[in-house]
Amino acid sequence: MKTDTIGYQDGDAALEGYIAYDDTMDGARPGIVIYHDWMGVGPYVENRCRQLAQLGYVAFAADIYGRDSRPSGREDAPVIAGRFKNDRKLMRRRASAGLEALKHSGPADPGRLAAIGYCFGGTCALELARSAADIKGVITFHGGLDTPSPGDAANIKGKVLVLHGADDPFVPPSQVQAFQEEMRAAKVDWHMVSYGFAVHSFTIPNAGDDPSQGAAYNRTADRRSWQAMRTFLEEVLT
Repeated sequence: MKTDTIGYQDGDAALEGYIAYDDTMDGARPGIVIYHDWMGVGPYVENRCRQLAQLGYVAFAADIYGRDSRPSGREDAPVIAGRFKNDRKLMRRRASAGLEALKHSGPADPGRLAAIGYCFGGTCALELARSAADIKGVITFHGGLDTPSPGDAANIKGKVLVLHGADDPFVPPSQVQAFQEEMRAAKVDWHMVSYGFAVHSFTIPNAGDDPSQGAAYNRTADRRSWQAMRTFLEEVLT
């Protein structure tokens, strides 16, 4: 397997992502850009890249924050993430830069691309789709669903899969309902899976095991959501 860190730019901002793909395979294959949670590019999202590479994809962990703007811990992660949540144009631009880096950094087929996001990254993936990016599909794992521009859902070109913790206090029923209404109004091909007893960060082992905290790992939801992702990717990229 080929893995590497990839430097790229968004204007004057230096970004650094991570790529993984099976270098024993010949020719182009589907590409997936992955958007990190609020902790930035690190071991978790890099491992997800390698898992996707084992399935035959070119996987690229995009850097939304910037090479020199990585959280030192959970204390400053909300501050850094908040900059992008409060500036969706900037978020879309960084998400788009990651997609372009995927196209130019490995053997990804530019006609078969998808986006995946975890937590904060789920918001990024949806904003990328709302920006009319030429991608076949979007998947969010316990991602934020809100947007200040719901009308932009009319720009979505691909299919959407939302994998959601049914008891996630950070993505409450009101946000879920607004998202569903947004998708219906735009006639997007979407579906949503809610996992019982799962809260925020249900795919992230180091989120802990106490759902009462609002974020916790759920082994069953992690396994089921990964399988749902695989089925969806096979549908939209083959």
